Amino acid sequence: MSVIQEVAKTRGASRELRKGDGKAAAIFLAPWFLGLIVITAFPLLASLYLSFTDYSLLEAPSWIGLENYQQMFSDPQWIQSLKVTLRYVFVSVPLQLAAALLLAMVLDRGLRGLAFYRSVYYLPSLLGSSVAIALLWRQVFGADGLVNQVLGFFGIQGYGWVSHPDYALDTLIILNVWTFGAPMIIFLAGLRQIPAMYYEAASIDGASKVRQFFNITIPLLSPIIFFNLVLQLIGAFQTFTQAFVISNGTGGPVDSTLFYTLYLYQRGFGSLDMGYASAMAWVLLLIVAGMTAVNFFASKYWVFYDD
Repeated sequence: MSVIQEVAKTRGASRELRKGDGKAAAIFLAPWFLGLIVITAFPLLASLYLSFTDYSLLEAPSWIGLENYQQMFSDPQWIQSLKVTLRYVFVSVPLQLAAALLLAMVLDRGLRGLAFYRSVYYLPSLLGSSVAIALLWRQVFGADGLVNQVLGFFGIQGYGWVSHPDYALDTLIILNVWTFGAPMIIFLAGLRQIPAMYYEAASIDGASKVRQFFNITIPLLSPIIFFNLVLQLIGAFQTFTQAFVISNGTGGPVDSTLFYTLYLYQRGFGSLDMGYASAMAWVLLLIVAGMTAVNFFASKYWVFYDD
């Protein structure tokens, strides 16, 4: 057999092996694709259709066109829920990232028992969205809660923080800031990748710690900051459990904790207005997509990559 025939035979066998690998990959990926279609794609398209209908779960949906969307923009509770959610997002996310970066820098100094502290600070991220923590938070900021007991020790008269319309949302903002563990771990990993020689050179040149932070740490960490910012913004827009538990599902007091997702739940499963709730869900999707797009557009002005 000639060399050319041997090479052709080898290539043919390789192609057969690749075909076999492709079939095996398709078989193993089939459950995932099935789940994507049945659990994600089909409900997504169904909700898009329902957003143009009057659907109460008890009767067949009837087509009404854009009425749900038109009604939404004249609904005072929808407008209030959007205001509450935007305030929550724009206040809690920057504070959470600032706290996460501060703790990451403290842990990056090489403390003893770093693994222990890292686990302790990460724990709130695992528990913060749970019903148990929301119940605990309601007790801590209640009229007879721990916060008022501490204030009373100093002779200060506290409020029923979760039942006061001026402060109820602030308690939820504090709760979100408290769950800084996940971005902190990511920041810590990013700080470990910054070469120490940059700080050594800056110290030799007489740069202060503050200047090193703004001229070295922030620019080199900007891709990590951007990554955390996008993730936390998306997560904050979807906040539901904390507001539902603390307000007993009402969004009170005086709609001060009426988050967008909570109002969506009230309309969809409380009033059985599933068509209106579907329209709300798609508007929320567009808002989050728009915010994400703005962040990606603005990132070219402040995010710096090695290349």
